[in-house]
Amino acid sequence: MKVVLFCGGLGTRIREYSDSVPKPMIPLGHQPILRHVMQYYSDYGHDEFILCLGYKANVIKDFFLNARPQSFADCVVSDGGRDVRILEENPKDWRVTLIDTGIWRNIGERLWAVRNFVKGEEIFLANYSDGLTDVDLDDMLSRFRASDKLACFLAVRPPLTYHLADIAGDGRVREFRTSTTSDIWINGGYFLFRGEIFDYMREGEELVLEPFTRLIAEDKLMACKHEGFWRSMDTLRDWQALEDMVEKGNMPWSRQMHVRAAAPTAASA
Repeated sequence: MKVVLFCGGLGTRIREYSDSVPKPMIPLGHQPILRHVMQYYSDYGHDEFILCLGYKANVIKDFFLNARPQSFADCVVSDGGRDVRILEENPKDWRVTLIDTGIWRNIGERLWAVRNFVKGEEIFLANYSDGLTDVDLDDMLSRFRASDKLACFLAVRPPLTYHLADIAGDGRVREFRTSTTSDIWINGGYFLFRGEIFDYMREGEELVLEPFTRLIAEDKLMACKHEGFWRSMDTLRDWQALEDMVEKGNMPWSRQMHVRAAAPTAASA
């Protein structure tokens, strides 16, 4: 399936980095968060990507135009660097379409701008490109296929540290709750769409506002609730938390890491 990734935002809430590089190119470990997101989809067998570029589009284009797979894979180097052998059994060949959709467009406008690139697809995937999760994508797709819905989004708990107050009309406090014990869910940015989604869109509209309102009115929108790991990189604090996880080798969004962790060592074999 094709994967549309929205990579054109200004990243105003993480200006410490996005003044010099676009948000999707902010590094986590030795690779940008964009590549973490793409690897997540690739782990599930989805290797065709459509990148909606905007802010500092040339930086993202340069990354792919000058990409070297040995930079992100285990490899053996010999002959003074002239001979490089990648140790992965079958390195995947991603197909990446790079489309400059403009700086000031919203998500809906970016998706509308690349509609011809997913034309004819029964189902395609989409993502904000700055959030990571361990949701089982195959399960999410299976549930979506079995439904009559035209769109699905990942619903997650808001990462709030505030205590939520339940207050009566007369000012009486009924209860304090954390976000994890409340019934509040937010859009996690992982979308599944059938091709008919464009029938519910109008040029200039934000994706989750007018189009989703039309879908809701016809009972064509579903949510996949996920209680597991999810985190977006909205602020410097979010980046620091994700960077710390990567440094410790704790990457729940990576199926490759799970396979390596489960593989027997030479001593235990």
